[in-house]
Amino acid sequence: MAFSTGNLSKQFSSIIVSYTYGMTEEQSSYRQIMKATSIFGGVQIYNIAISVIRSKFIAILLGPAGMGISGLLTSTTGLIANFSNLGLNTSAIKNVAAANSTGNVERVSRVVSVLRRLVWITGIIGTIFTLIFAPWLSEMTFGNKDHTLAFRLISFTLLLTQINAGQLVVLQGMRKLKFLAKANIAGNTVALLTGVPLYYFFGMQGIVPAIIVSSFMTLVFSWYFSSKVDVKTMKVDKASLFSEGGDMIKMGFFLSLSSLIATSLTYLIRIFISHKGGVEEVGFYNAGMAIIHSYVGLVFTAMSTDYFPRLSGIANDAEKASNMINQQAEVAVLILAPILTIFLVFINFIVILLYSTKFLPIVGLIQWAALSTFLKAASWPISYLFIAKGHTKLFFYSEVSTNIYMLVIRVLGYLLGGLEGLGIGIVISSFIYFIQVYIIARIKYTFFFTTGFYKILGLQFILGILCFASIRLLEVPYSFIVGSILIIISFFFSIKALNQRLNLIPLILDRFKKR
Repeated sequence: MAFSTGNLSKQFSSIIVSYTYGMTEEQSSYRQIMKATSIFGGVQIYNIAISVIRSKFIAILLGPAGMGISGLLTSTTGLIANFSNLGLNTSAIKNVAAANSTGNVERVSRVVSVLRRLVWITGIIGTIFTLIFAPWLSEMTFGNKDHTLAFRLISFTLLLTQINAGQLVVLQGMRKLKFLAKANIAGNTVALLTGVPLYYFFGMQGIVPAIIVSSFMTLVFSWYFSSKVDVKTMKVDKASLFSEGGDMIKMGFFLSLSSLIATSLTYLIRIFISHKGGVEEVGFYNAGMAIIHSYVGLVFTAMSTDYFPRLSGIANDAEKASNMINQQAEVAVLILAPILTIFLVFINFIVILLYSTKFLPIVGLIQWAALSTFLKAASWPISYLFIAKGHTKLFFYSEVSTNIYMLVIRVLGYLLGGLEGLGIGIVISSFIYFIQVYIIARIKYTFFFTTGFYKILGLQFILGILCFASIRLLEVPYSFIVGSILIIISFFFSIKALNQRLNLIPLILDRFKKR
């Protein structure tokens, strides 16, 4: 019997869902985390595969030039979208989730109706801006005005994308996970199937139509699945728009500004590396960070899909919020740790598999970045509490200060030790960030990590350090033998700990007996 990623995630989530009798509230919470992670972990893997396939077809059918044009067009409109959407695709999740947690149908309808009005307004603003400044965008992006028409044509995708984001926010905020997953998978699949023939038959002339069709198809499916959610459309007057929408826009503005600053500082790091080490060093840096963000980072993306709406619903209950953060952090460490130990031990083979032997200089960078991910697994669940509480200024100031010292530390690391020094800088800045958000949450929200979490993080982090040391200090094959033993210990501990929290093994065994 053949198993796909989607089938595996569906089977696992069905195991979690099918067993509810005799569950404690704590077990139920842990299982909800695992259910969401299994569903959206599969979705993220599928979306990465779709992205790889799309890039492969563009590379084959259009060549490097076509890939460059497509990338520049989408990245430019993406930047405009980040300005014009006011961060509503994140901020509004809190409002929808909070309204949904009240059980008040009228309240939910009012919030959703305001959101849908706002995404139209912000989408139209982005479209108009692109239409008017298309010649300037072409000049800035390509060095000439030859692509003015292309920008004007794809300007409408900003409206389509923003409306699509609004539909997905409703699904996520109301925790309709299956609909959200189906909308993502269906939209991306059909966009690929319709886009590739355009590249094949029209070559370079098919790039713009493919971008438009892709935006339209993703909207069709998000609209279809959001229409299945029972939310009545209400008439929105100006008073409601300003009162309900004001909170979304205020929070969204700070989130958008924070994201812009983070993007700018990341850009500055690349520029600095380019001046000091050359374009090839920038390529190495991009490749290394892509592995960590795309393949390891998908776990965070999968978890946050359900975690943020759930946390927003109970953010005002300090005890429940603290318990949820601890549970989320525990599961994050238990899932990520075995993956990270594999990366630490077998990173040479992973780099060669994903890229080539020419990219082996990034091994040290990735190993240090992998160690920093243990710390991110601890700090990441806390940082969402600031947004869930609606304390946007606190979140903004925290993130801005973080990005500043991260830039300084990583630049110093690169100056002193090249790419590996930059990796060490990532670990140091990640540790400072962990201490920072924990102290803020401890003082302002009386949050604290439990002894159980510290035991999990401590043991798995030590195993990660030992894996790192074995590869650095031992000769082959002893390094791989010791590293493999440490990986097995990490896997065993994670499975044992997850079983204690979810009673997972009996569930799986009983499920297979029934099948």
